[in-house]
Amino acid sequence: MSIGLVVTDVDGTLVTPDKALTPAAIAAVARLRERGIAFTVASSRPPVGLRGLVEPLGLTLPMGAFNGSTVVRPDLTPVRESFIPEAAARTAAERFAAAGIDLWVFAEGDWILRDPDGPYTDLERRTIGAGPRVVADLAPFLGRAAKLVGVSRDHAGLAACETALAAEIGDGAAVHRSQAYYLDVTPPGEDKGRFVARLAAELGLATDEVVTLGDMANDVAMFARSGLGIAMGNADEAVKRRAGAVTASNAEDGFARAIARHVLGEAG
Repeated sequence: MSIGLVVTDVDGTLVTPDKALTPAAIAAVARLRERGIAFTVASSRPPVGLRGLVEPLGLTLPMGAFNGSTVVRPDLTPVRESFIPEAAARTAAERFAAAGIDLWVFAEGDWILRDPDGPYTDLERRTIGAGPRVVADLAPFLGRAAKLVGVSRDHAGLAACETALAAEIGDGAAVHRSQAYYLDVTPPGEDKGRFVARLAAELGLATDEVVTLGDMANDVAMFARSGLGIAMGNADEAVKRRAGAVTASNAEDGFARAIARHVLGEAG
């Protein structure tokens, strides 16, 4: 296949479990650039969480944040952004509260929460390189939220909530876990797959000329809009079944290996 564009997920895919870019990953992206193959990222992270990728990877194309529902340039100026309908946001907030799941709201360019010492807050600080805005009441922000995240150390409980909430909200919002411990609620009709398709069209490419990489259910939409979708070795079996190829895990430089083998055709 002729490849003109590679789009990758970030956490669980491009970076290691401790959120680092490896030298091999950076070198793989540089080789793509040398071959004239466009490259960018699509992530559940907020725009600020993508800033640290721009310089080491030499990113020049728009990036998809909040699962592709917000698109920003490498300087983080917005290209396009969408918001969750307030009714769906309030339903999600109520269900999280009833299940004892912590709620984070991404709105007004901020990561907003009530408990700065809650589950995974330290991890999120390291991941996005920014601290939260702490408020007493999240309700005023639900009418202009770009993303909600339900956060819990009970991974099985969060998976059950994902199924129930998706059924309740229906087409009112997209509901997918971006990690075993994060349940994302994002604007309806927008996902990583639509981001990929739009970007390919803007570059004059057919979706068959696109390769995508990911590890979670929210990445499957990218696989469906590309000529080849590559699942990470750390992905769930259900995600692997939806991919055209499987690489090593993100702890084993699976991203760099996939680029070498499936995109650049390098031996070894």
